[in-house]
Amino acid sequence: MSSSSQSNAPAGPSAPQPTPPSTPSTRVLRQFRVVFNSVKSHFRQVEREAGVGGAQLWALSVIDRRPGIGVTELARELDIHQSTASNLIKSLVERRLVATSREGTDRRSVSLRIQPGGAEVLRSAPLPFAGVLPDALSALDPATLERLEQDLTKLIALLEADETSGNVLLSQM
Repeated sequence: MSSSSQSNAPAGPSAPQPTPPSTPSTRVLRQFRVVFNSVKSHFRQVEREAGVGGAQLWALSVIDRRPGIGVTELARELDIHQSTASNLIKSLVERRLVATSREGTDRRSVSLRIQPGGAEVLRSAPLPFAGVLPDALSALDPATLERLEQDLTKLIALLEADETSGNVLLSQM
């Protein structure tokens, strides 16, 4: 290209370029935004493609993998409170994606089984069923996870955050 065909004027409207963050706290804040937006984007994709929320999809995948699982075990596997698991199950049963039955000698306990509609949801849903953040965390090496845990513990303490909120699924925030 010759120098006479080049122009100093912009070729058209362009998006403003963000100023690089100047402080470590600003850079880390931006990293949190990237993580949260990635998670949010995955949950929107799940809703769009599967028609259920991220927590419901994860519960369906566990029930499919462990037919007959009880609500207590499901709560443990999802790392949520039992009442939260019960609410998830209630909505899945109402939509006929999961069936409950009382089996064994303790008639109070409920066994969960996936229904054909639930299996169809799993076939149409994007992976990973547990969500992108748990999937990414499980791919980290133990030393990185330990450092991350220690550093986040410090951050949580500075926030004076209610640690029971850790029992709320990200897709329900």
